[in-house]
Amino acid sequence: MPEQSIVSNDMSLKRLLQDFYRVPDYQREYVWGETDPKGEGGEEVDQFLADIYTEYENATPQFAPEYFVGTIVVCQAADDVFELVDGQQRTTTSYLTICAIRDALTELGGAVPEELAGQIAASSVDWQGNTTRRLRLDLQYEDARGILEEYAAGGGGAAKRDGTRSIRNIGNAYDKVRDFLRATFKDDPAQILRFYGYLTNKVKVIRIETPTIAKALKIFETINDRGVGLDAMDLLKNLLFMNAPAGDFGKLKERWKQLTDRLYEAGEKPLRFLRYYLLATHDLDSKLREDAIYDWFQKNENLTGHAKAPLKFTDELLAAANAYANFSQGRNAAGTVEAGIVNTQLLGGKSIKQHFILLLAGRKLSAGNFAHLATEIERTMFVWLITRTPGKEYERQIVDLAHRLARVTDADFDAFSGEFASLRNAMRIEFARSMRTLHTYDTRLFRLKYALAKLTQHIDLSAYGPSEGRSNLADYTAGANDVEHILPAGADEDAILEFGESARDPEVVQSLGNLLLLESSINRAISNQKYSYKVGKYASSKFLLTRCQGGKDGQEVGVADRITKTVQGLSAYPDWNVKAVRERQEFLTKMAFEVWGVDLVLPDLL
Repeated sequence: MPEQSIVSNDMSLKRLLQDFYRVPDYQREYVWGETDPKGEGGEEVDQFLADIYTEYENATPQFAPEYFVGTIVVCQAADDVFELVDGQQRTTTSYLTICAIRDALTELGGAVPEELAGQIAASSVDWQGNTTRRLRLDLQYEDARGILEEYAAGGGGAAKRDGTRSIRNIGNAYDKVRDFLRATFKDDPAQILRFYGYLTNKVKVIRIETPTIAKALKIFETINDRGVGLDAMDLLKNLLFMNAPAGDFGKLKERWKQLTDRLYEAGEKPLRFLRYYLLATHDLDSKLREDAIYDWFQKNENLTGHAKAPLKFTDELLAAANAYANFSQGRNAAGTVEAGIVNTQLLGGKSIKQHFILLLAGRKLSAGNFAHLATEIERTMFVWLITRTPGKEYERQIVDLAHRLARVTDADFDAFSGEFASLRNAMRIEFARSMRTLHTYDTRLFRLKYALAKLTQHIDLSAYGPSEGRSNLADYTAGANDVEHILPAGADEDAILEFGESARDPEVVQSLGNLLLLESSINRAISNQKYSYKVGKYASSKFLLTRCQGGKDGQEVGVADRITKTVQGLSAYPDWNVKAVRERQEFLTKMAFEVWGVDLVLPDLL
């Protein structure tokens, strides 16, 4: 091939597999067969086979349509093996499909074509007469090194499945191909052989051959510059390799693998992390979309330094990824459990993570200031969520705060933290209205349980002080505790008669004032009975707020001790009716201002 020339050819899989290929060790892992813990996923392999089969079905003895599966980018090495820079996923899947077809034919007693074996492995002779036997495809990255040899040898069903991510994915992909062959061709060797003929003769790729790895990487970038999903992460990785000296490839590949593995193990999406990292680190608008990230990197290398020092930039990104993964597990950047982060997870569930932008921006604060930050975030997120502030609006405010926080030192943090209280106080009227009218149908059950747990925990901490159990909100939201309807939603006749007016009104029954936190064991015992019976059982609860629901007798232990002061501040309800429900909702609303750090400035607000 003339120096500096780029050659593009369309070719069948049969022609493609007359050459040898290796996936360099700096490439990312095989991911097409990836499934979740429930065994769901790996749709790319299913779609790959389904698309080919659709065209195969249209074939007649006179005409068989060709099917194009994509482009691969290669660079021929000194040993005449092509390094595969782009197209690993579809090439590996094609290779596994041929191995699976051979194994299916063998098990069914069908004839295996002579040429098929040569598409899996073959010998080549160099100019000195040395013979080398190789697989047609060699995965050199550590995650999968040597695994294809097990499939090439035959009997892929017995190949190793446990181990690295790629080994599992390759096993899943092979199994999907075998399942496809069984379901589609009903163990008919003739039909499987016909499909093999179509696959190798009529399924085509475009192979772009470049003279250097640098040119191959550039072409990869050009082909994929509109990549979505994980591809955009690959484009950034490719950009780093384009700018790194060859001697740094090994270190760069190792760091990048650590980064992606850390996010993968934490169940986090790499692109979301990358977007949040940029929003936390640079003065970017919150409207930055994931599909615009790569374009931003191309235009702003002066801000990131990724072109001049790709390894240094990757180290910084890796440190942020480790912190981000810790956040997803309720820990601070150092890996220590952080109550504010854990509590915000209990509040927001698994889907709400915009606050990670702030955590990333403040990850280098001292442990004490970071804990304060996490608490302020928890409080503010609750105000936003309970007032139904749109996600785009509170994300915008989060990004604005993060931009200022990124420039804050530990010495300045106390002054900065007041900005959270200012945001909450600006919403105090909406907050009061939301709490006064809160019903079970206004929010998710886990969020409602979080709110009741925080209110209940607040009273316990006020009375008894911190302890291992009382300081851990998760002990309150645990499955052993229920959201109890004081007037049951399915109340029996005695309970309805005792309550009186509006006993069947959902706005009364489902209101916050009619709810409390109660141990499941007690809840099961009292069932749907009337209030005069239930309050006797409430008195045996470990939660002070619940114990005092019907009365405070026996809860005060002195004259001015903290327990007595806390009990004296509680409202008790010997009788339960519409008036009591409304009074209790007002009481809980007023307490909420204290719990979530909102100033009750206007005397007539409640």
